[in-house]
Amino acid sequence: MEVRSEGVHVRCDKLPSPRIASPVIQSPKIPSPAIPSPGIARTRLQVWFIRLCSSLFVWTCLVQLVAVGEFWSPHLFSNLTNRISQITQTPAQGVLSPPPLPPARNYTSNGFLRVSCNGGLNQMRAAICDMVTVARLLNLTLVVPELDKTSFWADPSNFEDIFDLRHFIDSLRDEVRIVRRLPKNFSRKYGYKPLEMPPVSWSNEKYYLEQILPLVSKHKVLHFNRTDTRLANNWIPLDLQKLRCRVNFQALKFTPKIESLGYKLVRMLQEKGPFVTLHLRYEMDMLAFSGCTHGCTAEEAEELKRLRYAYPWWREKEIVSEEKRSQGLCPLTPEESALILQALGISKDTQIYIAAGEIYGRDRRLAPLRAAFPRIVKKETLLAPEELQQFQNHSSQMAALDFMVAVASNTFVPTYDGNMAKLVEGHRRYLGFKKSILLDRKKLVELLDMHLNGTLSWNGFALAVRSVHERRMGQPTRRTVIPDKPKEEDYFYANPQECLCVGTNCDDLLSRGNLSKPR
Repeated sequence: MEVRSEGVHVRCDKLPSPRIASPVIQSPKIPSPAIPSPGIARTRLQVWFIRLCSSLFVWTCLVQLVAVGEFWSPHLFSNLTNRISQITQTPAQGVLSPPPLPPARNYTSNGFLRVSCNGGLNQMRAAICDMVTVARLLNLTLVVPELDKTSFWADPSNFEDIFDLRHFIDSLRDEVRIVRRLPKNFSRKYGYKPLEMPPVSWSNEKYYLEQILPLVSKHKVLHFNRTDTRLANNWIPLDLQKLRCRVNFQALKFTPKIESLGYKLVRMLQEKGPFVTLHLRYEMDMLAFSGCTHGCTAEEAEELKRLRYAYPWWREKEIVSEEKRSQGLCPLTPEESALILQALGISKDTQIYIAAGEIYGRDRRLAPLRAAFPRIVKKETLLAPEELQQFQNHSSQMAALDFMVAVASNTFVPTYDGNMAKLVEGHRRYLGFKKSILLDRKKLVELLDMHLNGTLSWNGFALAVRSVHERRMGQPTRRTVIPDKPKEEDYFYANPQECLCVGTNCDDLLSRGNLSKPR
C-alpha cells in the first residue's frame, strides 16, 4: 500500500499584517482603548507559524512511519492506514466514484526488485510483464520499471510518459506491492550498493526460487540490468502465466494522451471502411541490425554496415544478406510486400495503414507499394503536425500509436516477426482471434524469386501464396515447444494459450479442426 502526503501550501501574502497604532489625542474623560503593540502581534504570528510547522512535521513523520511499516510489517499498520483512507478519501456528493480497487495483498516482502528494461517499446512491455511475475513469485516489492534510454532510438521517455502509472500500481495491488522509488536508506546517495545482475534468459520457476531468492534475502535490493526474455515460455505454473496476461492485457494501459490520439486514428480509419495494418519493418535500424540489404544500392549497403559496427551490443557484424534472406530471416522489402498483398487477394482500393517508423529509402522504396495500393496512409498523413509534435523524438510513444491501430485493424500483416508483431498477434488472439496473416518468409522468398525470374506465372504464384497461408491466419493453436531451444519455439506473448479459454473448454478451442499446421 502506498500512502502519500499532500503538500500544504501557505500563502504568506494572505496573512494579516500587524496594525501600527496611530497617534491619538486622549480626552481626560474618555479613556482610550488599549491597542496591542507591534511586538505582541508579531509574537502571535510567530507562535501560529511554529504551530503550523510542527503539525506538518508530525504529519510527515507519521506518513513515513506508515510507509516503512507497510514494507516490514504490513499487518501492524493495516488498521491505521485504513482509518486514514476513510478520513481523507470521502467522496464528494454527486460525483461518481471510480470502481473499487482490489484489496491489497498482505505479505511480508523479501526485499526490493529494481529493473532496467532494454530494447524497444514491445520488448520492454513483455519484460515488464515478466518482472511483475517474478516479483509475485518471490514475494518482492517491485520498483516502477526503468525504461531504456540508451538504445538506438534514444527515447528519453519514463514509464509514466507511456503507461498509466497510477492504474498500473492500483490494478496489481492484490498481487504485487509496487513503489515509485526505493526508500532513501537503500539508495546510492546513502552509500547502499544493491546487487546488480542480469538474470539468465528463458529461466523457469526453479531458477528464481533457488538462485535469485537467496540473493535477495542477503542483499535486500536486487537490480536486474537486463530484462528481455528472462522468463521461460513454457513449464511455468498456470497462475503465473495468467498473471503475465493480466499485466499485458489489463494493467499496462497507455497514458490518456496516447490513448486519445490512438483512438482518434482508429476512428478516422474505420469511418472510411475496413483497413489492413501492414507492419512494414523496413527501417534503417532493422536493416542494419539484421544485415539484410536485398534491394539496396551498394552505397546503402555500406551505410547500413557502418551503422551495425557503430553499436557494440549488436553482436553479429559480418552478415551475408542473401543467405539470411533465403533462410527467411530478413524483413520483406516494400516491393515484395506489394506482391504478397496482391497475391493474398487484398483489393487495390483497400486502406493500408503502414505501422512503422521512417522507411529506409523513403518515397523511392514506397513507390511500388503505393502504385499497387493507392490508399496507403500513416499516422503522419492522417494527423496534423501539431498533434504529433508532442511525440516527436519519443519513438516509443510513436510506436504506442501504431500498436493501438494494429490491434484494432481488420487484418494485421507483419513483414517481420519482431517484438511488435508478436505482441500484436497475442493481443489479437486475446480479442477473439482477429485475423493476423503470419507470413512464412522462407517459403515466400522462394516463390518470389521463381515468379520474378519467370519460372512461376502470376496465377501459380498467387495460388501458392494463398495455399501456404491458409492455416496461418491467427486461428487457435497450441504453442510449439522445442526443449532446449526456447528462441526457436513459439513465443508466449504471441500465443498466450493459457489465457484464451475463459468460458470455453480449451480442448474444444484447440481441437484438431482448429489447429494450425506445423510450422
